[in-house]
Amino acid sequence: MSNQRIRIIVTGKVQGVFFRQALKVMAKKNNIFGWVKNLSDGRVEAILEGDEEKVSRLVEWSHGGPANARVEDVEIYNENFSGEFLKFDVLY
Repeated sequence: MSNQRIRIIVTGKVQGVFFRQALKVMAKKNNIFGWVKNLSDGRVEAILEGDEEKVSRLVEWSHGGPANARVEDVEIYNENFSGEFLKFDVLY
């Protein structure tokens, strides 16, 4: 198992539909660390760090999101794993 860091930016109806909270729940279940936040333009951005397979699982989940979300696009950026996070946070 190797560790990975991914930055995602999710476009669509992803604010006001509990996207951040749902992603936090999924991250905790999968032992993924990092953060998620709303962007001022209506998108959601997240940093996901952890086991490569589990990070991929969260990226896949983000293409659909929670029930009321309508995801149009997910931009995915590979970054260097840092191990800097101790938990998964929702940033405000």
